[in-house]
Amino acid sequence: MSPASRAQPRGRVMDILGAVGGEGGDEDDKEKEEEAERDRLEAMREAEERRKEKHRKMEEEREKMRQMMRDKYNIKKREEIQEMTQEEPNPLMRKKKTPEELAAEAEAEDEDEITRIKNVIDAQIKEIKEQVEAKCDLQ
Repeated sequence: MSPASRAQPRGRVMDILGAVGGEGGDEDDKEKEEEAERDRLEAMREAEERRKEKHRKMEEEREKMRQMMRDKYNIKKREEIQEMTQEEPNPLMRKKKTPEELAAEAEAEDEDEITRIKNVIDAQIKEIKEQVEAKCDLQ
């Protein structure tokens, strides 16, 4: 092989490396690349906005159709149904009671209606017994 033929493959490799960025870069090339990247990002952003707008319009149309069906068949919207069920308090999310509140609640449970009546009757019997003993002073 002649020296010239050996230089050609090496020159091609260097050209390829230069195109990829293997050799020192020009500031013009970097600026063009940055500008191309900005343009690409802007195009992607615009495409995303168009896509979101398209989907928003489609969802509005679907909601109109859903509302027509609800009106036609007198069906309540799911949000309304969820609001009704959320009015009931969740026992797992209730406020923790203090020991004083628990003691007062236990005392109130102990004094249900029958217990209160029994206590009132016991108190009246005790009073009557004391009155009788006071009048019948046994010596």
